Parts: sequence; structure tokens; C-alpha cells
Amino acid sequence: MITATVLPYAIAAFAVAMLFNLWRALRGPSLPDRVLALDTLYINALSVLVLVGVLVGTSLYFEAALLIAMVGFVGTVVMCKFLLRAEVFR
Repeated sequence: MITATVLPYAIAAFAVAMLFNLWRALRGPSLPDRVLALDTLYINALSVLVLVGVLVGTSLYFEAALLIAMVGFVGTVVMCKFLLRAEVFR
């Protein structure tokens, strides 16, 4: 089947993208760049989990991807609010 042939290459491409995101998060010139790199990193991790779930054929990876999406979204919103106002609650 073609998906069994293509999916490992797609997973490898997302893994390389995650390495580039990690590099930008560690070396970013400013804090907003680092927050954006972390946001993109969790989206790429989510994509890898979905692709592995398709490759393996189980729904457990999709549930983990959903949890990562929820936590990542909340984390990004909190970090952006902190960068704008230097406070999280109020």
C-alpha cells in the first residue's frame, strides 16, 4: 500500500522540521520568536502523532494528539498574554 511507503518519509520530514523549530526556540533573537517556535513545535509534534497513528492503525495516538493540541493552545495563549501585559491573571 502506498501509505505504508509514504508515511515514514512524512514522519521524517516533520522530525526535521521539529529540529529546526527547536533550534529557533533555543536561539531565537527575541522572546516572541521563541514562543512562535514552541507553538510550531507542538503543532509538528501533533502532526507526527497523527501520522504515527495512521501508520500503526490505532486511535490512541489521535487521543494523545488531541490532548497536546488543547494544552498547546492554552500554553500559547498564556505566553502571549504574558508577553503583552507582563501578567497572566487579571
